[in-house]
Amino acid sequence: MPPRWEPNPDIRRGRSVVYTPHAHLVFTPKYRRGPFTSDIRTRCEEIMREVCADFDVELREFNGETDHVHLLVHYPPQVALSRLVNSLKGVSSRRLRREFPERIRKYLWGSHFWSPSYFAGSCAGAPLPRDRIPPGHKRPGFLRLDR
Repeated sequence: MPPRWEPNPDIRRGRSVVYTPHAHLVFTPKYRRGPFTSDIRTRCEEIMREVCADFDVELREFNGETDHVHLLVHYPPQVALSRLVNSLKGVSSRRLRREFPERIRKYLWGSHFWSPSYFAGSCAGAPLPRDRIPPGHKRPGFLRLDR
């Protein structure tokens, strides 16, 4: 018997849950100095993909510049985002410092690679189509879509 719907690879299923949470993460190095070269950024992506695999998280996209990196992750609801971030930053810091000591020591000092702060934005779900929002509907803090 064929399925009633087309399978969507973005929607993951567990025993009692169907989910599709995504998060946009941004990490900056300590003092926002620019230690990233293309080689370091490529190795950082490899390391972060390994860490994500350990958490059963999919790293959908990775990019950045000399002073920060962006990640788009697709994670299960059992994973606490803060634990994932701590592991991503901790493991990548140790490995990058060990593999690129001269370059990183030139830009950063002490035992820290990443800034203790980070950005995490939820990316799961699409906005409602305009025809599904009641006319004149106003909610504080939200943009009106009928303009």
